[in-house]
Amino acid sequence: MSQSFVYQSQPARVIFGRGTLAQLPAEAERLGLRRLLVLSTREQAELGAQVQQLLGARAVGTFAGATMHTPVEITERALSNVKELDIDGVVSVGGGSTTGLGKAIALRTDLPQIVLPTTYAGSEMTPILGETQAGIKTTQRSFKVLPEVVVYDVDLTLSLPTQMSALSAFNAIAHAVEALYAPDANPIVSLMAEEGVRAIVDALPRILKEPGNPAARADVLYGAWLCACCLGAVTMGLHHKLCHTLGGVFDLPHAQTHAIVLPYALAYNEPEVPEAMMHLGRAMKTEDPVLALLQLERECGIPLALRDIGMPHDGIPRAVEQAMANPYGNPRPIEEGALGELLQRAWAGEGG
Repeated sequence: MSQSFVYQSQPARVIFGRGTLAQLPAEAERLGLRRLLVLSTREQAELGAQVQQLLGARAVGTFAGATMHTPVEITERALSNVKELDIDGVVSVGGGSTTGLGKAIALRTDLPQIVLPTTYAGSEMTPILGETQAGIKTTQRSFKVLPEVVVYDVDLTLSLPTQMSALSAFNAIAHAVEALYAPDANPIVSLMAEEGVRAIVDALPRILKEPGNPAARADVLYGAWLCACCLGAVTMGLHHKLCHTLGGVFDLPHAQTHAIVLPYALAYNEPEVPEAMMHLGRAMKTEDPVLALLQLERECGIPLALRDIGMPHDGIPRAVEQAMANPYGNPRPIEEGALGELLQRAWAGEGG
């Protein structure tokens, strides 16, 4: 164990369980909010409307325009609603796209946020915001974007399709993997990372067999919450840099990109991170975490190659160039040739 470290906990209030959505009005009351805007994607507009109804007079509007990678132009549209309706807080209902929009609004207005996650993306537990403008995704850290309250209701995840569940779960695992070898890693985060991966890997096969199993759903949501706490507490490395680059430049789907890149980025760093590999091996009950990740992805039936989700082969040099610019801290030096090989293998799905 490291004898010297810094651990920064996040101040969000977390409510976890089944049926916790019913506590939303009381949480709005506790924060003194009277004019809430409910955010969602177009696909989850119906759920957003249900949340508005639950809040009653406290919810004065909805905005169902959240989309992947938090485009600045969408945020500006939502801000018009905030101004016109004299909003004093936002309720974000959905996955990372909706949470990202709520955080982008908070960055510009400092309005309080309540988040109701319906996936395992984890953005709700981090001070990180990624925004896209003109095909470039940039990220920043600011405590202004941290939600005040996160309501985890297992029931909201029961209808998440199995493939999307798996993709979102691998997105969560990626947070924990990079936290284990982050330059500012510490024993507390390592405990959360190992336990988060263990919970997800143990429960994910049960969800594939029984999508409506509330116990399995609760375990994955619990694991995803822990992995998200890791993401919020330390800095990320090559994996997240690549995913942000690929998402911003080629508009690739967020969760799919994370799932595909994860084993390749881990293999790239493996020689330099023996302690991280020990934690992962213990969590996954394997001597080869990279192979175990690939095998689990195959069992989940998710895309295994970047070409399967729309990345052009001739985009690899551009991705390398973008990833080399302002690289994140990483245990293994970022080398152009090796990075090109990594992306070539991830593009083709050559995982062994």
